[in-house]
Amino acid sequence: MGKVTGFIETKRQNQPYRPVNERLKDFKQVVTDYSKIALNQQASRCMDCGIPFCHEGCPLGNLIPEWNDLVYKDQWKQAIIRLHATNNFPEFTGTLCPAPCEGSCVLGINDEPVTIKGVELAIINRAFDEGWIKPEIPEVLTGKNISIVGSGPAGLAAAQQLCRAGHNVTVFERNDRIGGLLRYGIPEFKMEKRLIDRRITQMQAEGVKFKINANVGVNVDVKDLLASFDAILLTGGSTISRDLPVPGRELTGIHYAMDYLPIQNQLCEGDSVTKSKQIDAKDKNVVIIGGGDTGADCLGTAHRQGATSVTSLEIMPMPPQKRDQKNPWPEWPQIYRVASAHEEGGERKYSISTKRFIGNQKGQLTGIELIEVEKTNEGFKEKKGTAYEIPCDLAFLAMGFTGPEKKGVISELGIELTERGNVKRDKEWKTNINKVFVAGDMQHGQSLIVWAIAEGRSAAHAVDKFLMGSSELPSPV
Repeated sequence: MGKVTGFIETKRQNQPYRPVNERLKDFKQVVTDYSKIALNQQASRCMDCGIPFCHEGCPLGNLIPEWNDLVYKDQWKQAIIRLHATNNFPEFTGTLCPAPCEGSCVLGINDEPVTIKGVELAIINRAFDEGWIKPEIPEVLTGKNISIVGSGPAGLAAAQQLCRAGHNVTVFERNDRIGGLLRYGIPEFKMEKRLIDRRITQMQAEGVKFKINANVGVNVDVKDLLASFDAILLTGGSTISRDLPVPGRELTGIHYAMDYLPIQNQLCEGDSVTKSKQIDAKDKNVVIIGGGDTGADCLGTAHRQGATSVTSLEIMPMPPQKRDQKNPWPEWPQIYRVASAHEEGGERKYSISTKRFIGNQKGQLTGIELIEVEKTNEGFKEKKGTAYEIPCDLAFLAMGFTGPEKKGVISELGIELTERGNVKRDKEWKTNINKVFVAGDMQHGQSLIVWAIAEGRSAAHAVDKFLMGSSELPSPV
């Protein structure tokens, strides 16, 4: 603990963002850096709390008090060593993670928690700027061959861990670029894709092989993988979007969020996308159904495309400004949150359900009929006499995901599923098929990036142990 009175003297300062009027003009990353003085002060707020509950809040078990203290003492090289000890990609979590660690911060009992996420991002940015991030090439090769299906955060974390353990690792990705949801599901303004590219460069130098446009179970034969590799790790994610089967669903102008966001990311990458395939919100009344992170991603994208209006709908009641008594520390605080996209405009409606989509004679969406609802023990109950219509030219369904795709590798291998439709595994991350493992949202269900990285690391430990009899790789979960 560098400064005993730091948390008393200094108040929390949230991560700085670019001004709204500036950032709406482009798709560049919204988040900016703390000043050197502000960062030092924020790191000093980490208190000697005896039992650091932030460790429990973070699935990776990040050594948060240690690297906060090191930043305060200006020992940046030691800070990145401690940060990388538990997290392969702190630039991803420091940018995208909702920071459950901060929800468990002891200081948060009666004050604002430490800006853990902001300090984490500052450490990794400094490390890259200083050239401290180098390939870690294994000294000894095992000769074992491992295939990883899916290149999202779980797959990338597992690939790097297994490669550093000396195995030959090949990552198969069905899209034209590596990164999975990080690449095509997260808007550029939340995380610029150069951050993925520089990690891929590092991993390639370490020995990881990447194969793009390689859809296992479609244009890559699953049987070939079984024959060619000593172990297979599935990290394909939870990619089936939740639908909204109400009258008018067939109208033109209604899209899944994951049909909308990837196209804009392709445009940001400089790809040529035909006009007929583009989904453009310019001069349109946009409605986003779903109030989570994906909905906010659609909101920010629609703003930048020049939408006339954007309305976000959430069926749940509006969360409280502060913790409810039924939601005590150190639980994740279920409170009202404002993402960067919400700061940029748009209207948020709570306790609202969609009754039907309205269209014209040409089959084009023109409006939505909504109704107020109240949450009961049996579900959501409509309030009589509260139905009304709003104009809508473009609607995005951002209500989450229902599980992994069943066609392809799952069906061809005959992999068992849980009651919820996710891939079933045992305590060693194994599926019911010999030498086939699974990690991330594919078995967990829709979750956080920090969980994906943690599970990728744990699955890497299990695969290494399976192949070698024991493993020195860490297993956080």
